Amino acid sequence: MAVPTLTALVDDPRHEVVAVLTRPDAAVGRHRTPRPSPVGKAADDLGIPVIKASSVKRAPGHDAVASLDIDAAVVVAYGGLVPADLLAGPRHGWINLHFSLLPRWRGAAPVQRAIMAGDVETGACVFQLVEDLDAGPVYRCLTVPIGETTTAGELLDELADSATLLVLQTLDDIEAGVPPIPQPTEGVTTAPQIHPDDVRIDLTASGEQIDHLVRGASPAPGAWAELEGKRFKVLRTRCLGPDATVPDTVAQAQPGQLVATRKQLFLGTASRPLELLQVQPFGKKVMDGAAWARGAGIDAGTRLR
Repeated sequence: MAVPTLTALVDDPRHEVVAVLTRPDAAVGRHRTPRPSPVGKAADDLGIPVIKASSVKRAPGHDAVASLDIDAAVVVAYGGLVPADLLAGPRHGWINLHFSLLPRWRGAAPVQRAIMAGDVETGACVFQLVEDLDAGPVYRCLTVPIGETTTAGELLDELADSATLLVLQTLDDIEAGVPPIPQPTEGVTTAPQIHPDDVRIDLTASGEQIDHLVRGASPAPGAWAELEGKRFKVLRTRCLGPDATVPDTVAQAQPGQLVATRKQLFLGTASRPLELLQVQPFGKKVMDGAAWARGAGIDAGTRLR
């Protein structure tokens, strides 16, 4: 999420990026090989010094940041709290690119929560970082619609690219002495981090509600239910329109019941059936819903729990 902003800052001759702060290398793969974060790797490739720290509230991360002589600090998806003494360090403070229309969806998972809630639009804001979570005054915002089939991963990618201009414009505002505007005190909602237990599918919900959950949790952690006692993820769905024509076996599907036709897989819900476009059975790769159904040989008794 931070790479497009880093690239934009480096490409702009008016700015000098003196360091990048990111998380420590993460162990990945079967052999648990340490791998740098994408923004850390991008900084290495650009020859920019990298500070790797899981927290800047204590040494050595704190001291490394405190030693920097900088005009401003730009934050994109770091995920760590910055203590008051470091906030006061840069001459013009810290600015944070946040992917929501503040004060709606303050927190770690704003795009995911917006889709899950059925919001029809979201956006991005650049605000001045303060000690309270995502509560600082706002410099600039942009608004984007949320498409009927858009997943959280797709929307995050879109915002990461389109919102880089906001950061550059905000730095221009700071240089020109334009002050940020305090956030409204009304309309505040929170977007806490999403865990797998938060996205278990309620099979008594409507097709629209399940669709929102699936799209908000895709690609990670992935909405899920149990099939024969094992976790079964649903990663992409499509709501049927009110005029859609489907076989009686599909139209009469009970909540939680899986029904397959030759080319489609459906889930019964409390309202209209929901088409399952992408699924991931336990221990297997993501696959087309209908292809999985043909291989699994489901029958009228196949149900998600």
